[in-house]
Amino acid sequence: MAKKKVAFKKKRQNRLGMSLVLAVVSMMCLVMIFSMMSLRKKRDSYLEREANLKQQIEAENQRTEDLKEYEKYTKTAAYVEEVAKDKLGLVYEDEIVFQADEK
Repeated sequence: MAKKKVAFKKKRQNRLGMSLVLAVVSMMCLVMIFSMMSLRKKRDSYLEREANLKQQIEAENQRTEDLKEYEKYTKTAAYVEEVAKDKLGLVYEDEIVFQADEK
């Protein structure tokens, strides 16, 4: 009978130990699941930010191209003529300028 009590006590201790290990493993799994969820949210926000930055880079590249084209245009005679007419009010000798009456 004494052997039965010892065997029963060991079984009970073994079950208690297994229960504790199972509880710890379950908690670790829950912590890992929550960590994964937060990491996925961070990843999604980083991917969104990356997409926005790529759009900004593309817009700036387009702006650079536009500025290069404008720089080429400013070196032409057509630009000089346009500025002379608009800003300085200059005209060719044989040109007639019509102005509307201001009311």
